[in-house]
Amino acid sequence: MKVIEKFADEVINSGAYEPLDRVYVINKIRGLVGDHDEEENDKPAAKQLVDLAVKNEKIPDDITSREVLNDQLYDLATPTPSKTNSIFWQKMQKSSEKATDWFYKLCEENNYVKKEAIAKNVVFSGTSSKGHGLEITINLSKPEKDPKAIAAAAHATGKKYPQCALCLENEGYLGGYGKNARSNLRIIRMNIAGRPWGFQYSPYAYFNEHCIFLDQKHIPMVINEQTLINLVEIEKIFPHYFVGSNADLPIVGGSMLAHEHYQGGRHTFPMMKAKIKKEVIFDKYPDVKVGIVDWPMSDLRLISKNSLTLISLGSKIIDFWDRYNDQDRQITAFDGKTRRHTVTPIMHRDGEKFVLDLVLRDNNTSDKYPLGIFHPHSELWHIKKENIGLIEVMGRAILPGRLKKELEEVKKYLLDENNEIAESHLAWAQEIKANHQITSENVDSILQQALVEVFDQVLECAGVFKNNENGEAGWQKFTEALVSEVDR
Repeated sequence: MKVIEKFADEVINSGAYEPLDRVYVINKIRGLVGDHDEEENDKPAAKQLVDLAVKNEKIPDDITSREVLNDQLYDLATPTPSKTNSIFWQKMQKSSEKATDWFYKLCEENNYVKKEAIAKNVVFSGTSSKGHGLEITINLSKPEKDPKAIAAAAHATGKKYPQCALCLENEGYLGGYGKNARSNLRIIRMNIAGRPWGFQYSPYAYFNEHCIFLDQKHIPMVINEQTLINLVEIEKIFPHYFVGSNADLPIVGGSMLAHEHYQGGRHTFPMMKAKIKKEVIFDKYPDVKVGIVDWPMSDLRLISKNSLTLISLGSKIIDFWDRYNDQDRQITAFDGKTRRHTVTPIMHRDGEKFVLDLVLRDNNTSDKYPLGIFHPHSELWHIKKENIGLIEVMGRAILPGRLKKELEEVKKYLLDENNEIAESHLAWAQEIKANHQITSENVDSILQQALVEVFDQVLECAGVFKNNENGEAGWQKFTEALVSEVDR
Protein backbone atom coordinates (compact mmCIF):
# COMPACT_ATOMS: atom_id res chain seq x y z
CA MET A 1 0.00 0.00 0.00
CA LYS A 2 1.06 3.57 -0.63
CA VAL A 3 2.04 5.41 2.55
CA ILE A 4 -0.45 8.29 2.08
CA GLU A 5 -3.32 5.78 1.83
CA LYS A 6 -1.99 3.85 4.82
CA PHE A 7 -1.93 6.94 7.01
CA ALA A 8 -5.40 7.99 5.74
CA ASP A 9 -6.70 4.61 6.96
CA GLU A 10 -5.00 5.14 10.33
CA VAL A 11 -6.70 8.55 10.59
CA ILE A 12 -10.12 7.05 9.84
CA ASN A 13 -9.54 4.13 12.24
CA SER A 14 -8.74 6.65 15.01
CA GLY A 15 -12.37 7.80 14.85
CA ALA A 16 -11.51 11.41 13.99
CA TYR A 17 -13.12 10.92 10.54
CA GLU A 18 -15.66 8.53 8.94
CA PRO A 19 -14.86 6.07 6.08
CA LEU A 20 -16.85 8.35 3.73
CA ASP A 21 -14.18 11.05 4.40
CA ARG A 22 -11.33 8.91 2.97
CA VAL A 23 -10.76 10.88 -0.27
CA TYR A 24 -10.94 14.16 1.67
CA VAL A 25 -8.40 12.90 4.23
CA ILE A 26 -6.04 11.65 1.48
CA ASN A 27 -6.13 15.11 -0.10
CA LYS A 28 -5.50 16.80 3.27
CA ILE A 29 -2.38 14.61 3.62
CA ARG A 30 -1.28 15.32 0.03
CA GLY A 31 -1.65 19.04 0.75
CA LEU A 32 0.84 18.65 3.59
CA VAL A 33 3.41 16.26 2.04
CA GLY A 34 3.03 16.68 -1.72
CA ASP A 35 1.40 14.54 -4.42
CA HIS A 36 4.29 12.16 -5.07
CA ASP A 37 3.57 9.00 -3.06
CA GLU A 38 5.72 5.99 -2.10
CA GLU A 39 5.23 2.39 -1.02
CA GLU A 40 5.02 2.00 2.76
CA ASN A 41 8.07 0.66 4.62
CA ASP A 42 8.87 -0.44 8.19
CA LYS A 43 8.89 3.13 9.55
CA PRO A 44 5.75 4.55 11.25
CA ALA A 45 3.62 6.07 8.48
CA ALA A 46 3.83 9.62 9.88
CA LYS A 47 7.65 9.49 9.95
CA GLN A 48 7.72 8.22 6.39
CA LEU A 49 5.38 11.03 5.34
CA VAL A 50 7.67 13.64 6.90
CA ASP A 51 10.59 12.17 4.90
CA LEU A 52 8.38 12.27 1.82
CA ALA A 53 7.54 15.95 2.39
CA VAL A 54 11.28 16.74 2.48
CA LYS A 55 11.81 14.74 -0.73
CA ASN A 56 8.84 16.52 -2.38
CA GLU A 57 10.31 19.87 -1.24
CA LYS A 58 7.15 20.71 0.73
CA ILE A 59 9.26 21.47 3.83
CA PRO A 60 12.96 22.25 4.48
CA ASP A 61 15.00 19.44 6.05
CA ASP A 62 15.40 20.78 9.60
CA ILE A 63 14.26 19.78 13.10
CA THR A 64 11.55 22.43 13.46
CA SER A 65 9.92 21.89 10.06
CA ARG A 66 9.84 18.13 10.59
CA GLU A 67 8.30 18.56 14.08
CA VAL A 68 5.63 20.99 12.84
CA LEU A 69 4.59 18.66 10.01
CA ASN A 70 4.64 15.57 12.23
CA ASP A 71 2.18 17.26 14.61
CA GLN A 72 -0.01 18.49 11.74
CA LEU A 73 -0.30 14.92 10.45
CA TYR A 74 -1.17 13.53 13.87
CA ASP A 75 -3.69 16.34 14.35
CA LEU A 76 -5.72 14.70 11.56
CA ALA A 77 -5.97 11.56 13.73
CA THR A 78 -7.09 13.49 16.83
CA PRO A 79 -10.67 14.45 17.75
CA THR A 80 -11.34 18.20 17.86
CA PRO A 81 -11.00 19.87 21.29
CA SER A 82 -14.79 19.92 21.76
CA LYS A 83 -15.12 16.22 20.88
CA THR A 84 -12.12 15.31 23.08
CA ASN A 85 -13.69 17.16 26.02
CA SER A 86 -17.08 15.59 25.38
CA ILE A 87 -15.67 12.02 25.39
CA PHE A 88 -13.49 12.74 28.44
CA TRP A 89 -16.34 14.07 30.58
CA GLN A 90 -18.63 11.23 29.49
CA LYS A 91 -16.01 8.79 30.77
CA MET A 92 -15.67 10.83 34.00
CA GLN A 93 -19.29 9.84 34.75
CA LYS A 94 -18.04 6.26 35.16
CA SER A 95 -14.68 6.96 36.83
CA SER A 96 -11.83 9.45 36.75
CA GLU A 97 -9.40 6.58 36.09
CA LYS A 98 -11.29 5.50 32.97
CA ALA A 99 -11.25 9.12 31.74
CA THR A 100 -7.51 9.65 32.28
CA ASP A 101 -6.70 6.19 30.85
CA TRP A 102 -8.55 7.14 27.65
CA PHE A 103 -7.05 10.63 27.42
CA TYR A 104 -3.49 9.47 28.06
CA LYS A 105 -3.82 6.71 25.44
CA LEU A 106 -5.10 9.31 22.96
CA CYS A 107 -2.11 11.57 23.68
CA GLU A 108 0.31 8.66 23.16
CA GLU A 109 -1.39 7.48 19.97
CA ASN A 110 -1.48 10.97 18.45
CA ASN A 111 2.22 11.40 19.32
CA TYR A 112 1.68 14.40 21.59
CA VAL A 113 3.28 12.34 24.36
CA LYS A 114 6.59 11.44 22.69
CA LYS A 115 6.78 7.81 23.84
CA GLU A 116 9.67 6.92 21.54
CA ALA A 117 11.76 9.88 22.73
CA ILE A 118 10.93 9.26 26.42
CA ALA A 119 12.15 5.66 26.08
CA LYS A 120 15.68 7.03 25.44
CA ASN A 121 15.93 8.40 29.00
CA VAL A 122 18.27 6.61 31.42
CA VAL A 123 16.25 5.59 34.51
CA PHE A 124 17.24 3.66 37.64
CA SER A 125 16.68 3.78 41.39
CA GLY A 126 18.67 3.09 44.55
CA THR A 127 18.98 3.79 48.26
CA SER A 128 21.54 6.25 49.59
CA SER A 129 23.85 5.49 52.51
CA LYS A 130 21.55 7.74 54.59
CA GLY A 131 18.65 5.36 53.87
CA HIS A 132 16.76 7.54 51.38
CA GLY A 133 15.22 5.77 48.38
CA LEU A 134 15.92 7.87 45.29
CA GLU A 135 15.27 7.73 41.53
CA ILE A 136 17.75 8.91 38.91
CA THR A 137 16.91 9.92 35.35
CA ILE A 138 19.21 11.31 32.69
CA ASN A 139 16.97 13.32 30.39
CA LEU A 140 17.62 12.40 26.75
CA SER A 141 14.08 12.81 25.42
CA LYS A 142 13.92 16.49 24.54
CA PRO A 143 15.23 17.08 21.01
CA GLU A 144 18.32 19.18 20.44
CA LYS A 145 17.67 22.87 19.80
CA ASP A 146 17.30 23.79 16.14
CA PRO A 147 19.90 26.48 15.24
CA LYS A 148 17.25 28.26 13.14
CA ALA A 149 14.89 28.26 16.14
CA ILE A 150 17.61 29.72 18.38
CA ALA A 151 18.27 32.49 15.85
CA ALA A 152 14.52 33.24 15.49
CA ALA A 153 14.09 33.46 19.28
CA ALA A 154 17.06 35.83 19.54
CA HIS A 155 15.52 38.23 17.00
CA ALA A 156 11.93 37.98 18.28
CA THR A 157 10.37 41.34 19.16
CA GLY A 158 6.94 42.46 20.33
CA LYS A 159 4.25 40.51 22.14
CA LYS A 160 4.46 36.74 21.86
CA TYR A 161 1.56 34.53 20.83
CA PRO A 162 1.02 32.29 22.70
CA GLN A 163 2.53 34.23 25.63
CA CYS A 164 4.19 31.10 27.02
CA ALA A 165 4.35 27.33 26.54
CA LEU A 166 1.58 26.79 29.12
CA CYS A 167 -1.04 29.14 27.68
CA LEU A 168 -4.37 27.73 26.52
CA GLU A 169 -3.70 29.37 23.14
CA ASN A 170 -1.15 26.62 22.40
CA GLU A 171 -3.98 24.18 21.62
CA GLY A 172 -3.78 23.54 17.86
CA TYR A 173 -1.02 26.15 17.36
CA LEU A 174 1.08 25.41 14.28
CA GLY A 175 4.43 26.51 15.72
CA GLY A 176 7.60 27.28 13.82
CA TYR A 177 11.17 28.47 14.40
CA GLY A 178 11.43 29.38 18.08
CA LYS A 179 7.77 28.40 18.67
CA ASN A 180 6.45 25.08 19.97
CA ALA A 181 4.56 22.88 17.50
CA ARG A 182 1.21 22.11 19.14
CA SER A 183 -1.19 21.13 16.32
CA ASN A 184 -2.01 17.85 18.07
CA LEU A 185 -2.32 19.27 21.62
CA ARG A 186 -5.67 18.80 23.35
CA ILE A 187 -6.56 20.42 26.68
CA ILE A 188 -9.38 19.28 28.94
CA ARG A 189 -11.41 22.22 30.27
CA MET A 190 -12.33 22.11 33.95
CA ASN A 191 -13.24 24.30 36.90
CA ILE A 192 -11.00 24.34 39.95
CA ALA A 193 -12.41 26.23 42.95
CA GLY A 194 -14.66 28.27 40.66
CA ARG A 195 -11.96 29.31 38.17
CA PRO A 196 -11.47 28.02 34.61
CA TRP A 197 -8.43 25.71 34.35
CA GLY A 198 -7.06 23.24 31.82
CA PHE A 199 -5.58 19.74 32.10
CA GLN A 200 -3.12 18.24 29.61
CA TYR A 201 -0.24 15.78 29.48
CA SER A 202 3.44 16.68 29.22
CA PRO A 203 4.98 15.79 25.82
CA TYR A 204 8.35 14.81 27.33
CA ALA A 205 7.08 13.12 30.48
CA TYR A 206 9.45 12.74 33.45
CA PHE A 207 7.29 9.95 34.96
CA ASN A 208 4.14 7.95 34.26
CA GLU A 209 1.15 10.02 33.07
CA HIS A 210 2.97 13.28 33.81
CA CYS A 211 0.27 15.93 33.51
CA ILE A 212 -0.08 19.69 33.85
CA PHE A 213 -2.95 21.68 35.34
CA LEU A 214 -2.91 25.24 34.03
CA ASP A 215 -4.86 28.38 34.78
CA GLN A 216 -6.64 29.46 31.60
CA LYS A 217 -5.34 33.00 32.20
CA HIS A 218 -1.65 33.89 31.89
CA ILE A 219 -1.09 34.95 35.50
CA PRO A 220 2.01 34.47 37.70
CA MET A 221 2.44 31.54 40.07
CA VAL A 222 1.63 32.14 43.72
CA ILE A 223 1.67 29.86 46.78
CA ASN A 224 -0.98 30.65 49.40
CA GLU A 225 -4.18 29.27 50.93
CA GLN A 226 -5.85 29.23 47.49
CA THR A 227 -3.10 26.89 46.28
CA LEU A 228 -4.05 24.34 48.95
CA ILE A 229 -7.76 24.72 48.11
CA ASN A 230 -6.92 24.06 44.44
CA LEU A 231 -4.78 21.00 45.23
CA VAL A 232 -7.60 19.52 47.33
CA GLU A 233 -10.12 20.19 44.53
CA ILE A 234 -7.86 18.40 42.02
CA GLU A 235 -7.40 15.44 44.39
CA LYS A 236 -11.17 15.14 44.71
CA ILE A 237 -11.47 14.99 40.91
CA PHE A 238 -8.42 12.72 40.31
CA PRO A 239 -7.78 10.77 43.53
CA HIS A 240 -5.48 8.33 41.67
CA TYR A 241 -3.02 11.15 40.80
CA PHE A 242 -0.67 13.18 42.99
CA VAL A 243 -0.59 16.94 42.36
CA GLY A 244 1.92 19.57 43.40
CA SER A 245 3.28 22.99 42.64
CA ASN A 246 6.75 24.29 42.10
CA ALA A 247 7.67 27.06 44.51
CA ASP A 248 6.78 30.57 43.34
CA LEU A 249 10.22 32.19 43.68
CA PRO A 250 13.35 32.13 41.47
CA ILE A 251 16.17 29.68 42.39
CA VAL A 252 13.84 27.42 44.38
CA GLY A 253 10.99 27.56 41.86
CA GLY A 254 10.41 26.05 38.45
CA SER A 255 11.21 27.50 35.05
CA MET A 256 7.67 28.76 34.32
CA LEU A 257 6.99 31.24 37.14
CA ALA A 258 4.98 33.53 34.82
CA HIS A 259 2.04 31.11 34.44
CA GLU A 260 0.07 29.58 37.33
CA HIS A 261 0.17 25.79 36.99
CA TYR A 262 0.63 22.51 38.84
CA GLN A 263 2.06 19.15 37.86
CA GLY A 264 0.64 15.74 38.63
CA GLY A 265 0.44 12.16 37.48
CA ARG A 266 0.34 8.50 38.35
CA HIS A 267 3.62 7.89 40.13
CA THR A 268 4.55 7.15 43.74
CA PHE A 269 7.70 9.17 44.42
CA PRO A 270 10.33 8.22 47.01
CA MET A 271 9.35 11.15 49.26
CA MET A 272 5.77 9.87 49.43
CA LYS A 273 7.09 6.57 50.85
CA ALA A 274 9.34 8.31 53.42
CA LYS A 275 8.13 8.02 57.03
CA ILE A 276 7.47 10.73 59.60
CA LYS A 277 10.44 10.81 61.98
CA LYS A 278 8.96 13.20 64.55
CA GLU A 279 5.36 14.18 65.22
CA VAL A 280 4.32 17.79 65.81
CA ILE A 281 1.13 18.20 67.90
CA PHE A 282 -1.28 21.09 67.34
CA ASP A 283 -3.97 21.17 70.05
CA LYS A 284 -6.28 23.26 67.86
CA TYR A 285 -6.09 20.69 65.04
CA PRO A 286 -6.65 17.29 66.69
CA ASP A 287 -7.85 15.73 63.41
CA VAL A 288 -4.66 16.61 61.50
CA LYS A 289 -1.60 14.41 62.01
CA VAL A 290 1.56 16.49 61.45
CA GLY A 291 5.18 15.44 61.42
CA ILE A 292 8.71 16.07 60.15
CA VAL A 293 9.50 13.65 57.34
CA ASP A 294 12.69 11.58 57.25
CA TRP A 295 13.93 13.20 54.04
CA PRO A 296 17.03 15.16 52.88
CA MET A 297 14.93 18.29 52.27
CA SER A 298 12.90 19.98 55.02
CA ASP A 299 9.39 18.54 54.76
CA LEU A 300 6.40 18.92 57.10
CA ARG A 301 3.64 16.40 56.34
CA LEU A 302 -0.03 16.95 57.18
CA ILE A 303 -2.51 14.04 57.03
CA SER A 304 -6.28 14.30 57.53
CA LYS A 305 -9.63 13.10 56.21
CA ASN A 306 -10.89 16.62 56.84
CA SER A 307 -9.68 18.70 53.90
CA LEU A 308 -10.92 22.00 55.43
CA THR A 309 -8.84 21.72 58.60
CA LEU A 310 -5.89 20.49 56.52
CA ILE A 311 -6.12 23.64 54.33
CA SER A 312 -6.52 25.86 57.40
CA LEU A 313 -3.45 24.51 59.22
CA GLY A 314 -1.41 24.24 56.01
CA SER A 315 -2.00 27.90 55.14
CA LYS A 316 -1.01 28.96 58.68
CA ILE A 317 2.26 27.02 58.31
CA ILE A 318 2.95 28.69 54.93
CA ASP A 319 2.23 32.12 56.42
CA PHE A 320 4.45 31.44 59.45
CA TRP A 321 7.35 30.19 57.31
CA ASP A 322 7.03 33.27 55.06
CA ARG A 323 7.98 35.42 58.11
CA TYR A 324 10.36 33.05 59.90
CA ASN A 325 14.02 33.97 60.58
CA ASP A 326 16.84 31.88 62.04
CA GLN A 327 20.09 33.80 61.63
CA ASP A 328 22.18 30.94 63.10
CA ARG A 329 21.24 28.85 60.06
CA GLN A 330 21.28 31.67 57.45
CA ILE A 331 17.48 31.49 57.20
CA THR A 332 16.16 34.98 56.38
CA ALA A 333 12.55 35.69 55.41
CA PHE A 334 13.07 39.07 53.71
CA ASP A 335 15.89 40.92 52.00
CA GLY A 336 14.57 44.47 52.32
CA LYS A 337 11.09 44.12 50.82
CA THR A 338 12.00 41.04 48.77
CA ARG A 339 10.35 37.87 50.05
CA ARG A 340 12.80 34.96 50.35
CA HIS A 341 10.58 32.18 51.74
CA THR A 342 7.98 29.94 50.15
CA VAL A 343 7.08 26.24 50.04
CA THR A 344 6.83 23.45 47.50
CA PRO A 345 3.38 21.98 48.28
CA ILE A 346 2.53 18.41 47.17
CA MET A 347 -0.65 16.44 47.76
CA HIS A 348 -1.79 12.85 47.27
CA ARG A 349 -4.48 10.56 48.63
CA ASP A 350 -4.14 7.63 51.01
CA GLY A 351 -7.63 6.15 50.82
CA GLU A 352 -9.94 8.77 52.34
CA LYS A 353 -7.02 10.75 53.77
CA PHE A 354 -5.47 13.80 52.13
CA VAL A 355 -1.67 13.85 52.50
CA LEU A 356 -0.05 17.28 52.14
CA ASP A 357 3.74 17.71 52.08
CA LEU A 358 4.97 21.27 52.64
CA VAL A 359 8.66 21.47 51.74
CA LEU A 360 10.24 24.62 53.17
CA ARG A 361 12.22 26.71 50.65
CA ASP A 362 14.59 29.69 51.04
CA ASN A 363 16.12 31.43 48.00
CA ASN A 364 18.73 33.63 49.69
CA THR A 365 22.18 33.94 48.12
CA SER A 366 25.56 34.87 49.61
CA ASP A 367 29.11 35.61 48.44
CA LYS A 368 29.99 31.99 49.14
CA TYR A 369 26.82 30.65 47.45
CA PRO A 370 25.92 33.11 44.67
CA LEU A 371 23.44 30.67 43.06
CA GLY A 372 21.67 30.04 46.36
CA ILE A 373 22.56 29.10 49.92
CA PHE A 374 19.99 26.27 49.73
CA HIS A 375 20.90 25.18 46.20
CA PRO A 376 23.30 22.45 44.96
CA HIS A 377 26.79 23.51 46.07
CA SER A 378 29.60 23.95 43.57
CA GLU A 379 31.31 20.61 44.32
CA LEU A 380 28.15 18.89 42.97
CA TRP A 381 27.75 20.99 39.82
CA HIS A 382 29.58 18.43 37.70
CA ILE A 383 26.39 16.34 38.13
CA LYS A 384 23.66 18.88 38.96
CA LYS A 385 23.79 22.67 38.80
CA GLU A 386 20.16 23.44 37.88
CA ASN A 387 17.33 24.45 40.23
CA ILE A 388 15.70 21.80 42.40
CA GLY A 389 12.07 21.76 41.28
CA LEU A 390 8.96 19.87 42.30
CA ILE A 391 9.88 16.48 40.81
CA GLU A 392 13.38 16.47 42.30
CA VAL A 393 12.08 17.61 45.69
CA MET A 394 10.11 14.33 45.70
CA GLY A 395 13.24 12.27 45.03
CA ARG A 396 13.43 11.84 41.24
CA ALA A 397 16.55 13.44 39.76
CA ILE A 398 16.26 15.06 36.33
CA LEU A 399 19.90 15.13 35.27
CA PRO A 400 21.18 16.82 32.09
CA GLY A 401 21.60 14.78 28.91
CA ARG A 402 25.34 15.67 28.71
CA LEU A 403 25.96 13.16 31.50
CA LYS A 404 25.32 10.10 29.33
CA LYS A 405 28.54 10.61 27.33
CA GLU A 406 30.48 12.05 30.25
CA LEU A 407 29.69 9.07 32.50
CA GLU A 408 30.86 6.67 29.78
CA GLU A 409 34.28 8.34 30.05
CA VAL A 410 34.13 8.14 33.88
CA LYS A 411 33.42 4.42 33.53
CA LYS A 412 36.47 3.97 31.28
CA TYR A 413 38.57 5.85 33.84
CA LEU A 414 37.34 3.57 36.64
CA LEU A 415 38.28 0.53 34.53
CA ASP A 416 41.74 1.97 33.73
CA GLU A 417 40.89 2.17 30.03
CA ASN A 418 41.83 4.99 27.65
CA ASN A 419 39.41 7.82 28.38
CA GLU A 420 38.61 11.47 27.96
CA ILE A 421 37.21 12.10 31.43
CA ALA A 422 36.07 15.68 32.01
CA GLU A 423 38.17 17.61 34.51
CA SER A 424 34.98 18.37 36.47
CA HIS A 425 34.42 14.65 37.20
CA LEU A 426 38.02 13.74 38.05
CA ALA A 427 38.06 14.28 41.83
CA TRP A 428 34.74 12.43 42.17
CA ALA A 429 35.99 9.52 40.04
CA GLN A 430 39.21 9.32 42.06
CA GLU A 431 37.18 9.09 45.27
CA ILE A 432 35.00 6.31 43.83
CA LYS A 433 38.10 4.44 42.71
CA ALA A 434 39.78 4.75 46.10
CA ASN A 435 36.74 3.29 47.90
CA HIS A 436 35.93 0.30 45.67
CA GLN A 437 37.45 -2.76 44.05
CA ILE A 438 36.16 -2.08 40.55
CA THR A 439 35.66 -4.73 37.87
CA SER A 440 33.84 -4.75 34.53
CA GLU A 441 31.05 -6.72 36.28
CA ASN A 442 30.38 -4.23 39.09
CA VAL A 443 31.36 -0.87 37.55
CA ASP A 444 27.83 0.02 36.42
CA SER A 445 26.25 -0.61 39.81
CA ILE A 446 29.07 1.29 41.59
CA LEU A 447 28.64 4.28 39.27
CA GLN A 448 24.84 4.23 39.70
CA GLN A 449 25.20 4.14 43.49
CA ALA A 450 27.67 7.05 43.32
CA LEU A 451 25.03 9.09 41.43
CA VAL A 452 22.42 8.22 44.07
CA GLU A 453 24.80 9.51 46.78
CA VAL A 454 25.41 12.76 44.86
CA PHE A 455 21.68 13.31 44.41
CA ASP A 456 21.12 12.76 48.15
CA GLN A 457 23.74 15.47 48.80
CA VAL A 458 22.07 17.76 46.23
CA LEU A 459 18.76 17.48 48.11
CA GLU A 460 20.50 18.00 51.46
CA CYS A 461 21.98 21.25 50.10
CA ALA A 462 18.43 22.41 49.31
CA GLY A 463 17.14 21.53 52.80
CA VAL A 464 16.89 24.49 55.18
CA PHE A 465 17.24 22.29 58.30
CA LYS A 466 20.06 19.81 57.69
CA ASN A 467 19.95 16.16 58.82
CA ASN A 468 22.44 16.73 61.62
CA GLU A 469 22.44 17.96 65.22
CA ASN A 470 22.35 21.61 64.17
CA GLY A 471 19.47 20.95 61.79
CA GLU A 472 17.50 19.04 64.43
CA ALA A 473 17.92 22.00 66.80
CA GLY A 474 16.66 24.25 63.97
CA TRP A 475 13.58 22.07 63.48
CA GLN A 476 12.94 22.12 67.25
CA LYS A 477 13.16 25.92 67.39
CA PHE A 478 10.92 26.32 64.31
CA THR A 479 8.20 23.86 65.35
CA GLU A 480 8.02 25.18 68.94
CA ALA A 481 7.53 28.75 67.64
CA LEU A 482 5.02 27.51 65.02
CA VAL A 483 2.92 25.51 67.51
CA SER A 484 2.99 28.40 69.99
CA GLU A 485 1.59 30.82 67.36
CA VAL A 486 -1.00 28.44 65.87
CA ASP A 487 -2.35 27.20 69.22
CA ARG A 488 -2.33 30.65 70.82
